[in-house]
Amino acid sequence: MSSPNTPSTPPPPTPQERAVQEVLTSFDAYVRIREARDSLLSASRVRPREEERAFDNLQQAISRLRTASRPR
Repeated sequence: MSSPNTPSTPPPPTPQERAVQEVLTSFDAYVRIREARDSLLSASRVRPREEERAFDNLQQAISRLRTASRPR
């Protein structure tokens, strides 16, 4: 049993929690790429293929979340 002064380790995330985190991470990456696409600074602009890849990653993450959220 752990003592009150010992920090407890959190339980490992469930598959659904991991899928949610992946969606949030993918969405954040997609938003940053979209913002860079419209940037006035040419050095920070991204190619259309990068935006497409980020969007595909987001769609895949959402699909995995849906799968993880299905009742068994």
